[in-house]
Amino acid sequence: MNYKAEILENICYTELVYERINKKLKTQLSKVEIEKMILKTIKETNESLFQKIGKNIYVTNNERKIRITVNYNTYRIITVDTK
Repeated sequence: MNYKAEILENICYTELVYERINKKLKTQLSKVEIEKMILKTIKETNESLFQKIGKNIYVTNNERKIRITVNYNTYRIITVDTK
């Protein structure tokens, strides 16, 4: 399964996730800035660093020191954590 292609094709966001991402990353990015950052991070992350555990896919980007959590069924961004 190519999780990267599936996520890039179907990615979506909830209103609450923007707040959660800013809080976790200690930033004040706009919705557009967050979406650009997430897309860029997913695109530049090697497919081998996409891991499905249970109902989520975890995208670990070591260069940016973040992990993006994506719901496997809806491709909705759940959160972004620092590593």
